[in-house]
Amino acid sequence: MEHRRLGRSGLYVSEITYGNWLTHGELVARDTALACIQAALDAGVTTFDTADVYAQGAAEQVLGDALRTVRRSSVEIATKVCLPTGDGPNDRGLSRKHIMESCHASLRRLGTDYVDLYQAHRFDERTPLEESLIAFDDLVRQGKVLYLGVSEWTAPQIEAALRIAADLGLRSRIVANQPQYNMLWRVIEPQVLPLCEREGIGQVVFQPLAQGVLTGKYQPGRPLPANSRATSGGRAPRFISRVLGPVLLDRVQRLRPLADEAGLSMAQLAVAWTLQPDSVSSAIIGASRPDQVTENALAAGVRLPANLLAKIDEVLGDLIDRDSTKTAQMMSVKPEWNRPAP
Repeated sequence: MEHRRLGRSGLYVSEITYGNWLTHGELVARDTALACIQAALDAGVTTFDTADVYAQGAAEQVLGDALRTVRRSSVEIATKVCLPTGDGPNDRGLSRKHIMESCHASLRRLGTDYVDLYQAHRFDERTPLEESLIAFDDLVRQGKVLYLGVSEWTAPQIEAALRIAADLGLRSRIVANQPQYNMLWRVIEPQVLPLCEREGIGQVVFQPLAQGVLTGKYQPGRPLPANSRATSGGRAPRFISRVLGPVLLDRVQRLRPLADEAGLSMAQLAVAWTLQPDSVSSAIIGASRPDQVTENALAAGVRLPANLLAKIDEVLGDLIDRDSTKTAQMMSVKPEWNRPAP
């Protein structure tokens, strides 16, 4: 496992981050979740990502339990705040009240005195940005948070936060962004990536496998494989159904010879692809089985030649989405993905 700096901060993160969205506390049993985390540790993963909203706190609890016997300074724990964690009017957003209460609740569930990275899960239009940034800065001053990040913010939103933090003289600044990014969904490339590169903000990208579609296991004209996320319970099938289109599935199968050429599995190729830009610090993988963690972690340290990257673009062609206005939207099926496969 290799490590990269998180933007221009002094924090190093593993190239592969283990994340537990839609898995721990929801999709997989506790014992399997613990085994997946152990597989990540065995593979050299040191960075772990979760959120207070994942399984309404259960995901943080499982992660905390799994890491309780690990030397705290040997891992980097990231969590998030903003999305609804209850039915009350203050159980969501980036108000000072919700940030403070959510941070303390996350620390209790994770069983730690601090988190390495605390991220605004989405932008909050209802709360003055000054209020949110001061609250985050106070948590840093208190030692409960070491670094700050955002997730799925637009370039203007990130730019405004940086400007306000400087105007207020805050000690802490945004050093990380967690966007959705993969071979198909590249909406951060026109605006977000250039801004973050200028400002020293590292990318910790999620969904490098596009909900498993880029693994090639979903094939055109064939039944969905048993024991996959698309046929599981919970919310996973709803998200995966957004990216199951005949044309897309056909094109993904055409990537298989390119993976073979690189000596990689389809999943490893997809994860390695996201790690090619220097501005990407880490790629988040999830898993429902330990062997998936072991396989995907092998994408760390892989450098793909320019001609292979060009071939990937040629295969996917017009299916690639670079529309920057779709930042903060869930990846969804484009109309052309639903055309009958050739």
